[in-house]
Amino acid sequence: MTGLAAGWDHAALAQGRAGDAEHDVELLLAFLNTRDVELGTDVLDDAAAWRTWVAERGLGDVGDLAQARAVRTTLRASLGERSERLDGPAPAAGLIRVDLSHGVPMMSSEDALGAVLGAAARLAVLGSWERFKICQAEGCLWAFFDRSRNRSRMWCSMQVCGNREKARNWRERRALSVS
Repeated sequence: MTGLAAGWDHAALAQGRAGDAEHDVELLLAFLNTRDVELGTDVLDDAAAWRTWVAERGLGDVGDLAQARAVRTTLRASLGERSERLDGPAPAAGLIRVDLSHGVPMMSSEDALGAVLGAAARLAVLGSWERFKICQAEGCLWAFFDRSRNRSRMWCSMQVCGNREKARNWRERRALSVS
């Protein structure tokens, strides 16, 4: 069972991997980015790859692969991914339990989707959900966490996607001014 007391993963804390909401941010980004459009890979296309992904993070039971895809699609669509189409709210389920451990509320989950959705719920409660975005660069669609003060970042990386987009826009403007 993955234990998440007061919103933080104590197993990760004991291993020096967490101590604040950053662990939840990393888990959620890793899940959202299990599909890489640029490389044409998708962890959720292969049951063995999904099992490996879950095991590497110590998230417990892998659960249903189709449900994992539905959860990812729903989360990415809620972040504004244009290529994800939802006909209505897609059911997204992951079992999360809340227990009291030494007087502290503790969220726990026996499966990977519960852990991912628990992290998403905690970040939403903390007011951080709106900082998750989908890169606006053509052909990227990488999910990222906007750490800018005014929350206006558009690209996952200014050095890669931002530079590409700005160069493309400059070439287009230049071509228009020359003609």
